Amino acid sequence: MSWLIGQEFAQLFHGFEHTAFRLEMRDRYDASYENESLRKFLAGEPDDLSWIQGWLSMIRAAAAEGRRFTRVRVVSLPLTDYSRFGVWCAQFTNGAGEDIRYLTRERARVEGLPDHDYWLFDSRKLVRMHFDDGDRFLGGEVVEDPSAVVDHNYWRDAAWHRAVERDHFAIEQNVERVQRP
Repeated sequence: MSWLIGQEFAQLFHGFEHTAFRLEMRDRYDASYENESLRKFLAGEPDDLSWIQGWLSMIRAAAAEGRRFTRVRVVSLPLTDYSRFGVWCAQFTNGAGEDIRYLTRERARVEGLPDHDYWLFDSRKLVRMHFDDGDRFLGGEVVEDPSAVVDHNYWRDAAWHRAVERDHFAIEQNVERVQRP
């Protein structure tokens, strides 16, 4: 099995025509580029968020071209420190044009959502995300089975229908520590 990593994976975010959707099912991710920002968030220290500026620029450019990034994050309650950090960071990505929403893990179970992360590009290109036991990203697997693509479109729609907008969720969960980079 061949997984997309590095530049090959990154190209997915520039090559779609209309929509890129992500379902996040994990309560934690270990991405070395954001670990210092997570530490600062937990310590209440200011952060310039330099690690996310490239992503924000890409989101702004896509939005200007009429392309949409959307995401549903499934989270456990009470929120983990990492999930609180994610809610806080989402104010910046949403401000750049992405639409990140939240769904509780309990509601995700009721909806029958899968237990894995994925990206769905233009409702037809499915990329299942793989992680190691330490929550580090290993790569994206392109899934070409038409019935799997249909299932993941259904799960996207079910998740989106029940998810709560980031700002409402942040208020509900008391994660309103707003800081402008």
